[in-house]
Amino acid sequence: MTQTTLCLDIGSGTQDVLYYDPSLEPENCPKFVLPSPARMVAARIRELTTAGRGVHLFGTNMGGGFFRAVKAHLDAGMAVTATPESAYSLGDDMGRLTSMGVVLAESCPAGHVPVHVADFDPGFWRSFLGAAGLPMPDCVAAAAQDHGFHPGKSNRRGRFTLWETFLSEAGGHPEALVYETPPVMLTRLRALRDSIGGGLTTDTASAAVLGALFDPDVAAACDQAGAVILNMGNSHILGALVFGGRIHGIYEQHQGLRQPEAVWEDLELFRRGELTLDMVFDAGGHGCMTLPLPAEARGFPRTFILGPKRGLLAGRDAVFPCPGGDMMLAGCFGLVKGMEWRREKER
Repeated sequence: MTQTTLCLDIGSGTQDVLYYDPSLEPENCPKFVLPSPARMVAARIRELTTAGRGVHLFGTNMGGGFFRAVKAHLDAGMAVTATPESAYSLGDDMGRLTSMGVVLAESCPAGHVPVHVADFDPGFWRSFLGAAGLPMPDCVAAAAQDHGFHPGKSNRRGRFTLWETFLSEAGGHPEALVYETPPVMLTRLRALRDSIGGGLTTDTASAAVLGALFDPDVAAACDQAGAVILNMGNSHILGALVFGGRIHGIYEQHQGLRQPEAVWEDLELFRRGELTLDMVFDAGGHGCMTLPLPAEARGFPRTFILGPKRGLLAGRDAVFPCPGGDMMLAGCFGLVKGMEWRREKER
């Protein structure tokens, strides 16, 4: 009996969805690209701003892509209250939020309209999948971007410590990027893990790299000689040096802060092991770290580029793969690849 899995890659603009049935070819599995949960929350808040109604946020920690909608609501002179758990979707610093005008409240005040915040809502998926003629899956696996909980510290620097730990302690073995139990500091992924019923979770950037390796041609190329796998996301850029089944380096920058020409220049330094953490951080990114680079990787000569903003690097000497036949589902196929590695490790 095959086990179906709902794979969700929850980004800042979209949530990319794969209803994975291992008895089918990947191309025949149902796929969807939907607005991200944060965008739907933002749209609801904007509706209430127009209607002149107070907002009460409740639910769990989720992606904070609706922060600007909350700020606009407050700037328009209207009230926002939030339960403490949902307030963490807007930031780690509760003092900053309350100084903005967000009032922490366990219950919805009179006159406010409750707005549920969560990266995963079982009721939504029952309705959506039911309308598509699909039964609820046997399990759910999900990816979301999590900067981690670092109150009083730089989120950019705090997030990159996670990559440093992965490289130095897990040795760059990609299966370590997929969590049965996310680290304590990854509060968004821990809330997401609970919401989906205890399934596997990972970061969206990790999912993209794993998704590239779902493509057998990419995986084979990374075994023959090293390669850079680059994900050009809507908000983040992540590069990984991959060779021989391991990740030997990580580069993370913000999309929109770094022009395409500068990104390509960064990659040329990155593949030679010459790009430093401070160089990336000082340019507005998160950082860079490389392990000792094996000579067998031959300087990581090839480049594979994924992500919705990949077109910014069109015309470069690079390959633009489509894992499972659909580039937008790369993160979902990365979750599938991570589940396969987990099962192999348990045998």
